[in-house]
Amino acid sequence: MVSRQERKARQSYRRNALRRYEKDRLRNRLAEPGCHDFVLVLDHLKAGFNIPKIFRSAEAFGAHAIHLIGAEPFDPAPAKGAFRKVPARFHARFADSHAELREAGYTLFRLEAGGAERLDAIELPRRSAFILGNEGLGITFEPARYPDVRGLAIPLFGQTESLNVSIAASIVMYEYVRQWGGR
Repeated sequence: MVSRQERKARQSYRRNALRRYEKDRLRNRLAEPGCHDFVLVLDHLKAGFNIPKIFRSAEAFGAHAIHLIGAEPFDPAPAKGAFRKVPARFHARFADSHAELREAGYTLFRLEAGGAERLDAIELPRRSAFILGNEGLGITFEPARYPDVRGLAIPLFGQTESLNVSIAASIVMYEYVRQWGGR
């Protein structure tokens, strides 16, 4: 059972987090693309878990932008200011993000366990977009409807079947920068 004081503290935290989100989302309109041409597409990630952490890593790796599909407000505090610095594009449906990225000349990859291609075995195109699905449910779209979206896997050697989505995002960003950073 939660005490009244604890309940009030949680409500206060949520209110303050929402205020930070609204304030930083307004500031995000001034964000400039990073120095690299990769984009992350966050497909219905849980608001309070990994989104701010991914923004922080994306800013560090110089991401061009992050597309958020069906994202609910989240506390930007764990991003340490990165939500204000990495351009965010908000979409209700994956189809809208897909159309925008294809029109801009991006090659899209969906990260998945057992993907068709291994991250360490391909040359990533300069304009790459990496789709990361919900922590429990995965991607929300039917891959067969988007045959141009390539499956991509991070090789794992232990018994663990998958990585935390923020860790997977950091690994794919690192590999992109390793391949393109000096060019």
